[in-house]
Amino acid sequence: MPHLDNTATFQLGDRTVKRIGYGAMQLAGPGVFGPPKDRSAAIAVLREAIALGVDHIDTSDFYGPHITNQIIREALHPYGRDLTIVTKVGARRDDQGNWLPAFSKEELASAVHDNLRNLGLDVLEVVNFRAMLGVGGPGEGSIEAPLTALAELQQQGLIRHIGISNVTATQVAEAREIVSLACVQNLYNVVHRQDDPMIDALARDGIAFVPYFPLGGFTPLQSQTLTDLAQRLGATPQKIAQAWLLRRSPNILLIPGTSSIAHLRENIAVADLVLPDEAFEALNALAD
Repeated sequence: MPHLDNTATFQLGDRTVKRIGYGAMQLAGPGVFGPPKDRSAAIAVLREAIALGVDHIDTSDFYGPHITNQIIREALHPYGRDLTIVTKVGARRDDQGNWLPAFSKEELASAVHDNLRNLGLDVLEVVNFRAMLGVGGPGEGSIEAPLTALAELQQQGLIRHIGISNVTATQVAEAREIVSLACVQNLYNVVHRQDDPMIDALARDGIAFVPYFPLGGFTPLQSQTLTDLAQRLGATPQKIAQAWLLRRSPNILLIPGTSSIAHLRENIAVADLVLPDEAFEALNALAD
């Protein structure tokens, strides 16, 4: 049975966490909207994640909305001292499940209180502000106002650490002038490498980088190359892509998500896979 006992760690705010966590997005219904088909199965996945050594969970109250956080609370509350829960604000869902920006001071305060209530917490360990200024990815524009609003909530004792998500390098620099940044969460994988300079700069300053979509946006040729390499190494493409991320930089924290215990165990087993040098270089060559 895989376990994270001996996996590497990194700082997330003032917490030390293992570099493989768990992303809770898939615990909600289809499209991250509404309840899951099997709530008891979702609870079982969360409890198995903790049993396998996961010590940080990535979530948001706009998953569902509300449902994912309520499931986390039902499954794990009261939380263990070593568990760090990271959440996101900056978006809301309409009645059809569309994702809409929610950047105002009032909307951010409401979102923080929703997260506190549904998770059953008095303070949120890490809150990521998700910027929604671009179409299909980061877009330029100031994030000073929402980060200032979150900093006020931090001063009130409702938030310990602040991070940002779906952002540009310019916005990272702006954020660091406003808050002490705990982490950056962006789309990044072995072929989408636009954040390479950002990751290296954050690593030098001890700031975590949390990639999402480890297999998102591959061309057919890139996917086939990854599949062929995975077959040679006796692993799945997902596992190889995640192992590359772990080797890429020590400040990268993974948050693979799943609603399956079997898949969860496969994700945890990535901690034991060390890519040979030639495989690492072959994957480096896949970059756009």
